[in-house]
Amino acid sequence: MPGRRPLLAAAAAAAAWALLLPAGPAAARCEDWTPQPRPQNASRDVVGQSLDDIQARGWIDFAVYEAFPPWSWEEDGAPKGVDVELGRIIAADLGVEPRFTFVAAGETLDDDLRNHVWKGPVVNGRASNVMLHVPYDSDYACRVDQVVFAGRYFTETLAIAYAEAEYPDGGPVPAYFRFDPVAVENDSLADFHLSSIGNGALQGNIRRYASTPAAMEALARGEVKAAMGPLHELEWGLVPGLAVHSPPLPGLARGTWTLGVAVRQSWRPLGYAVDDAVRAAVEDGRLAAVFEAYGLSWTPPAD
Repeated sequence: MPGRRPLLAAAAAAAAWALLLPAGPAAARCEDWTPQPRPQNASRDVVGQSLDDIQARGWIDFAVYEAFPPWSWEEDGAPKGVDVELGRIIAADLGVEPRFTFVAAGETLDDDLRNHVWKGPVVNGRASNVMLHVPYDSDYACRVDQVVFAGRYFTETLAIAYAEAEYPDGGPVPAYFRFDPVAVENDSLADFHLSSIGNGALQGNIRRYASTPAAMEALARGEVKAAMGPLHELEWGLVPGLAVHSPPLPGLARGTWTLGVAVRQSWRPLGYAVDDAVRAAVEDGRLAAVFEAYGLSWTPPAD
């Protein structure tokens, strides 16, 4: 199994809190939001370049999360993963070379976007031209004025992997975990959801691990009967005797979310070009082929 990833705050920011909250009264999108300042006081060498600059120099820099299989990791110094392949598709469409900057997840998605898209880190670094694997949420997007969210390329779903021998009649649902041990990534959406059921009734059977791949390894070793997390990360960890399904999850307002890319708001032509490249890969089947090559299912992005 490739290297471990840190707790990915990006997923929590766009999914965990919003998805766990029950639906409230309908309101106009961002009607209570005051637009934020759009800082322009950083050098473009720090915050990225325009599309013309990128094509003139011949390469584009993508920020991808480190040690984050099946999406992005390094193997013998070579970038691997679905997000890396998407970066190569975008670069080819723009006629430039792809380069990848592996970054650690921050405490929040706001931190990641500030450090890697629109401002750059406080010391020793610069923002990338494009950040991949950015959760998209309509309300959140209109609250971050410094970033353009584009290039939505797949839909992720919360799912449950399980040992087929333990559940011969089909996959478990959360109620089973009153009695059966289940593995989750610590402080993840799956952890939040299971911990909230029945005022903590499942707590005694929740086993927390540093990552979803680590939870899947525990399942493969027989330490637990099931593991819950994002579908594609569970699929990546499947071995013979394990299966995965996406059952209804009562009490969870929304169990799916869309992933896309982020570009600094001042480089909108670059954002449009990247969006066109991703859309073409979605429509002509190249992106589905990438997922298949990594042994993953693919669900088109929600509009």
